[in-house]
Amino acid sequence: MLELAVFSRRGCHLCELMLEELVPLCRDRATISVLDVDSREDWRQAYGSRVPVLCIAGQEVSVARLDRGALLAIFTASP
Repeated sequence: MLELAVFSRRGCHLCELMLEELVPLCRDRATISVLDVDSREDWRQAYGSRVPVLCIAGQEVSVARLDRGALLAIFTASP
């Protein structure tokens, strides 16, 4: 099963929207970890105000809005 990371921030409306769209797509396909960018200085510097950021295996897949096409392509390509 794939492991997805969503770099997020408390009170971020776009973050909430991405998660609402992401959760049903990932059911039985992937696990989602929501990571607070403000909890670590390196994440805050890396992502700043560019949240939400969806990463899979350390690669950015979506920034700000979910790229459904890219995510579904990854699901299709994964074993």
